Amino acid sequence: MLTFFKIIEKFPKVNILVIGDMMLDHYIWGDVYRISPEAPVPVVYAERDTYVAGGSANVALNLANLGINTSLLGYSGNDEAGKRLLEILDNNDVNVVQSCVKHDVPTIIKTRVVVRNQQLCRIDREAKHDAYCIDVTPDFDETFHAILSKVDAVIISDYAKGVVTQSLVDKIFDYSKFNPDLLISVDPKPTRQLSFKGAGLLTPNRSEALLLAGIAEPYPGTEYPLEEICKRIHEKYEPKLLVVTLGADGMAVCQQGKVIRHLPTEAKEVYDVSGAGDTVIATITAALATGADIVEAAQLANIAAACVVSHVGTAPVLQNELEDKLNQGHSYDYHH
Repeated sequence: MLTFFKIIEKFPKVNILVIGDMMLDHYIWGDVYRISPEAPVPVVYAERDTYVAGGSANVALNLANLGINTSLLGYSGNDEAGKRLLEILDNNDVNVVQSCVKHDVPTIIKTRVVVRNQQLCRIDREAKHDAYCIDVTPDFDETFHAILSKVDAVIISDYAKGVVTQSLVDKIFDYSKFNPDLLISVDPKPTRQLSFKGAGLLTPNRSEALLLAGIAEPYPGTEYPLEEICKRIHEKYEPKLLVVTLGADGMAVCQQGKVIRHLPTEAKEVYDVSGAGDTVIATITAALATGADIVEAAQLANIAAACVVSHVGTAPVLQNELEDKLNQGHSYDYHH
């Protein structure tokens, strides 16, 4: 059994492509001392602004910070937000592959107003979803195949903003028919109802797994139907591996329609769950690409997720932070 440090040592030899909705996450940090005389709302005194990569760009940042050779295919506009996002990615050694830049289509921005470490509101700026489609340029297929030929794995990071389309998903799966060693990982958005049958890895969260399985939200106090969810998702989508992230209840590792391991959460302090799913799919995919088995990969991702939820705001996992947490020692005598 590979140790976690041996897995991490192999990361620089791995090449991964992330495909999906790139975003700029903007945070306005401030404080509130009074209520507005104009309406019953707080007046926020803005103290500082910070900008970080969000959406699929955060998945790419997680990979790059773990030492993976990372490429990112998505859309960012020819605007101030796009330039800022590309600068963040460039500074973190992410190779951004853009198929086209449409001058009238803005970069997607999520602005969060945070007061005393609590999110007060979120403001989204984006165009219509079809504006972000990237696989329509004449030379796209040729360029796309050239990128795919150089990577060990593809992560489809769908935030339902328009980059990930059925035609784009089909192109990836068609390529994989002739290149069966290519690992395809999908962080799905069930509301899109895209077909990704036969993916190497699916990583839905608790509510997404219910939607994928076609099961209604259980009544409060009743048990989450994990076994049934695992069975139904396997019947419908046939993923080789399924990892359901369950928040405070950790994560479930499933194979062949059965739960093979349930990992309790490693998080001791949770300040913000933003981006935790990005960290999970990035870490599991990277570990699988080194030859680790799914339980080892999920255990490592579980620890990586514990690192990121201890920060306020979207934050990728850092390799030294992950190694520090591993050095603190962990018990892996998990129950089934």
